[in-house]
Amino acid sequence: MIKLGEKQILKIVKQTDFGVYLSAGDEDKVLLPIKQLPQGAELGDEVEVFVYRDSMDRLIATTNKPLAMVGEIANLKVKEVTGIGAFLDWGLERDLLLPYKEQTVPIKAGDSCPVYIYVDKSNRLCATMKIYGKLSADTPYSKDDVVKGVVYDIKKDYGVFVAVDNRYFGLVPPPEVLKRYNIGDEVEGRVLSVRDDGKLNLSLRKKAYEQMDDDADVIWKALIREGGRLGFNDKSDAQKIKETFGMSKNAFKRAVGRLLKEGKIELTGEEIIKK
Repeated sequence: MIKLGEKQILKIVKQTDFGVYLSAGDEDKVLLPIKQLPQGAELGDEVEVFVYRDSMDRLIATTNKPLAMVGEIANLKVKEVTGIGAFLDWGLERDLLLPYKEQTVPIKAGDSCPVYIYVDKSNRLCATMKIYGKLSADTPYSKDDVVKGVVYDIKKDYGVFVAVDNRYFGLVPPPEVLKRYNIGDEVEGRVLSVRDDGKLNLSLRKKAYEQMDDDADVIWKALIREGGRLGFNDKSDAQKIKETFGMSKNAFKRAVGRLLKEGKIELTGEEIIKK
């Protein structure tokens, strides 16, 4: 049986001037266009292909590899938005449809969308941004492991939701959200804890002693940019520090301490001043 939206090995059963027909051993056949035919392939040979639908909604085979297949999650670029939904670039000649009803936020051309690929009731390949229920809690990660993922949802009261490896549940809780994130942002962080249900609590910052140098560099660059004076001290508002530097007040104090120790700055009652 030929499987829509999957890679499979099929046999060449018929040759034509415009391509070959492939079969899985039953009556169903799918065309592999001549430009996709591997050099030297002949009648009876087996070819690994991906099967999707062309612009006429006919099954078509390709030896090109899509960025994701049915049952997988991928972060795909929006090519255009039309009256029926958005079309995503997934590495094939025909773009992938993301219907309006499957969008969780407004999107535009150029955006990145984490989506799950499925076959709809009309037997067409489609994408959905509703990926929460498609993620696994059977994680291989432990506390302090470094992980990568993509932001797929943001809720003020809960935090930033991350699809780790495009497979596992990850959440950056509100105290760890120190700057603005957008859906589709690719992030790297570490595991704060593995919850009892297997989901991951994440931090997108390094451990304090590792992060200190990066934070000090952020403050130093801001100091240079502002002409050598910054209107901050150890009593500055935590929210203002977070909005300006993307770090907590404690991280800010540690970074300032590092710059002081290195002799790069001095503190007055109201300012940080470059030496």
